[in-house]
Amino acid sequence: MKGLFTLCLSLLVGFALFAQEPEIDREFTLEASMLGYFAPDGTRNPTLKIKKGDWVRIHVVDTEQMTHDIALEKAEVKSKPVNQKGERTSITFQALKNDTYYCTVPGHRTAGMVGEIEVSETEEIVRQIIAFPAVKNGKVLNLGFENGDLSDWTIAGEAFVGGLIKSEPSPLHDKEARIGQSGNYFISSGGTEKYKKLGTLQSVPFPITHNYASFLVSGGALEDTRVEIVLAENEEVVFYSTGQGRATLQPVVVDLSKFRGKEVFIRLVDNETGISQIPYIKDEKFAHINFDNFLFYDNRPEFPNELLKKDIIVLPPMDPVLNAGLSGEEAAKAMTLPEGFKIQLAASEPEIIRPICFTVDWKGRLWVVEGMTYPVRAAEGEGKDRILIFEDTDGDGTLDSRKVFYEGLNLVSGMEIGMGGVWIGAAPYFMFIPADFENDRPSGPPQILLDGWGLHDTHETLNSLRWGPDGWLYGNHGVFTHSNVGKPGTPDSLRTKLNAGVWRYHPTKKTFEVFAEGTSNPWGLDYNQYGHIFVTACVIPHLYHMIQGGRFVRQAGQHFEPYTYNDISTIADHVHWLGDRGPHAGNFRSAAAGGGHAHAGAMIYLGGHNWPKEYFNTLFMNNINGARFNNDRPLREGSGYVGKHSKDFIVMNDSWSQWLNFKYDQNGSVYVIDWYDKNQCHSPNPDVHDKSLGRIFKITYKGDGWKKEDLAKKSNVELAQYQTHENDWYARWSRTLLQERGGDTASQQLLWEILKKNQDERFRLRALWTLHALGALEEGELLKLLDDKNEYVRSWAIQFLAEDKQFSTKVLNKFENLSKNDPSAVVRLYLASVVQRMDKSQTWNILDNLSQKEEDAEDHNLPLLVWYGLEPMAEVNAKRFLQITQDSPLPSFSAYGIRRVAELGSLEAKALLLDLKGKMGHEQHVEMGLIENALKEKFND
Repeated sequence: MKGLFTLCLSLLVGFALFAQEPEIDREFTLEASMLGYFAPDGTRNPTLKIKKGDWVRIHVVDTEQMTHDIALEKAEVKSKPVNQKGERTSITFQALKNDTYYCTVPGHRTAGMVGEIEVSETEEIVRQIIAFPAVKNGKVLNLGFENGDLSDWTIAGEAFVGGLIKSEPSPLHDKEARIGQSGNYFISSGGTEKYKKLGTLQSVPFPITHNYASFLVSGGALEDTRVEIVLAENEEVVFYSTGQGRATLQPVVVDLSKFRGKEVFIRLVDNETGISQIPYIKDEKFAHINFDNFLFYDNRPEFPNELLKKDIIVLPPMDPVLNAGLSGEEAAKAMTLPEGFKIQLAASEPEIIRPICFTVDWKGRLWVVEGMTYPVRAAEGEGKDRILIFEDTDGDGTLDSRKVFYEGLNLVSGMEIGMGGVWIGAAPYFMFIPADFENDRPSGPPQILLDGWGLHDTHETLNSLRWGPDGWLYGNHGVFTHSNVGKPGTPDSLRTKLNAGVWRYHPTKKTFEVFAEGTSNPWGLDYNQYGHIFVTACVIPHLYHMIQGGRFVRQAGQHFEPYTYNDISTIADHVHWLGDRGPHAGNFRSAAAGGGHAHAGAMIYLGGHNWPKEYFNTLFMNNINGARFNNDRPLREGSGYVGKHSKDFIVMNDSWSQWLNFKYDQNGSVYVIDWYDKNQCHSPNPDVHDKSLGRIFKITYKGDGWKKEDLAKKSNVELAQYQTHENDWYARWSRTLLQERGGDTASQQLLWEILKKNQDERFRLRALWTLHALGALEEGELLKLLDDKNEYVRSWAIQFLAEDKQFSTKVLNKFENLSKNDPSAVVRLYLASVVQRMDKSQTWNILDNLSQKEEDAEDHNLPLLVWYGLEPMAEVNAKRFLQITQDSPLPSFSAYGIRRVAELGSLEAKALLLDLKGKMGHEQHVEMGLIENALKEKFND
């Protein structure tokens, strides 16, 4: 191998390839992992320095069970992918210009799998480095361990006992590990064999006699496995470095010029055991530090494999796990709650096992599904899931009444009740069981309403069923399960494709539709006081305001609409994990940030004003890996929200805790279902899950009180009046009960009175939603509401006018006027949303108006939502479409418009782009370049 590896970044790149296999001048071998590409000397993403004209081969060795490859950005050379540990692949090219090498697997380049290639006319000259040992009182110190002992060092703890190593390979490290020590000896705090031990190794103090120093280090990229340079006079740490999660020793350079003449000592620290307290998570064997050869220099030395801090992706320390495998009573006592709150065990095994979803009914009872079949769907007729009904009959917080409603269900993942029965998500089916709620028993066999729900990943099936404010039943769906939904017997061509996103089903119209696309594996859904829907998700950022017709960031895969170009991001201004190695690596190390990436459940607390006001209208979600109840505050910003992190509400202090969902009841208290299992991660292997545990907890605040309610016994007028109750539990169930009954003249008159005269916008919206659910809103009345003083009322009137996708001339004219003149970003958001429900011929003027709103250029949602409505118009009138995009002040519209017209691939499209280019001035060089590229790519010009 010729040439050197360095870590400096470089510029542009290009190469030429010949058809015949050339003689190879230089070969490089890189190890590939999600942390980057690594050279044999440990350099991460090394800059490959090559003489111009040389033929080069780069070999890549996969170091993990994950797909990787290597490609050149400019030369467009790409290797075959590898996906097994130890598997090799390569590329061959002639080096003519600089280039960038990277992994083409989605997300891997962003994660850090990218490096540079520098091509020069001549060989690089290696400069000699003159080093000086550390000396004290005329004696050369044993800082490279070549005395064969630990003289000049002091051990504390056990980690460094027996850690002086001479042989290669090291007896404490994996057999294939290449250490690369200087001289005969190096020190390790345990290697991959004795990594669990803790301790320190500290040198004697010595004077700084030169401006720079270096030492060799490897081992864990962990906060608690590090080398420290410490001032002797006050024990201030003036420099530290961890390893980077590899065995090969690499040089670290330290600038000590401002401390010259002072005394320092070296302290090697290993306070990380690496022991995983989670059964399915492997120990961190790099919970150790390796060190060798401290030296001084007059000038800054340069090493081709220098370890720089920017290349070390450090993990924070492991979170302490106080408990595991507690009884239900012990688990409740172990939790930490805010002052004034109490949690108690309401039910536990064997009365409840594996609760996977639940709801609180109009009597305050809990309907709970036991997910006994998960994670593998049973053979038809052999399902073991069942629905239980729990009730607290005396107000002591214990669910002392238990009934079995239905048994023999198969892989249930979502459930809601109301509108005459029980609604069940159990892939591949969405079902309805008619119910006799007076006697709590089925009144007929299950009915399959929709089929075609996927089973590809059985913890990403349809879930989180909940009645929306508008009378539709809403639910979530995960990204790695692919569904093709329709009524039984529907041909594939007429079905609805769905993976990540939110869907909804109307209980009387029997209509199914996708509400919004995107996120990852959402397993929590709720709406706030304005009826805006939020979901919580895993792996990618966790909080989303879901907008009808929105296309949101995805964990994987592509949107079904090919011209999306960009998607709407999370509203959260934070994540709940720490570190830069990605969300999975942050699990069990992120208590300070919220606990990790895995979330379940969503509850926007609207349970009345007995709870402190700081929790009203805030969103609660459970952090599974962190065993803590997160609380985020969605604050209004522009057309939507920004999600702020509040202090975690409850810390369970129990690694087996797995709260899946939570809902408030008629008293404003909150019930929680806890799957409770030592395994916190989905696995298709049923044996990794404990099939005997499950809990229900109740959270109360002082003064919550207790009273029994049965809203089904209330009159229609009483149910209508409940739309002004401070506890939204009353409003929600009253709305659903009225929807089922159909209401009557008196209840509708009361709802109209609330809508027109009440001063509280919450209650006005509830009345509006209920009137819509009752089918009591005519077009004329909704048109009047488009002039309402309240932006939320105007917005919902827009959505309801678009419900059936039929638009009169009056409605279209009014929408056009609003799109031009309404001052509310929320109103414009709803208009951009319903455009997707219109015939294309009806949308031009609305889209033109929305596209010209300069005040929306920085909005979180509007530019992209307007684009989603506009992009199909390219196929209707490409000329008008292109003109709108070029006149728009919204970000990227000009570029998107050029790309979209080019995609048409027609002679008209080519002519339009050439005409546009001819009208552009020099200051529009970026747009001109886009057109040139589009013409070259699509028309070979």
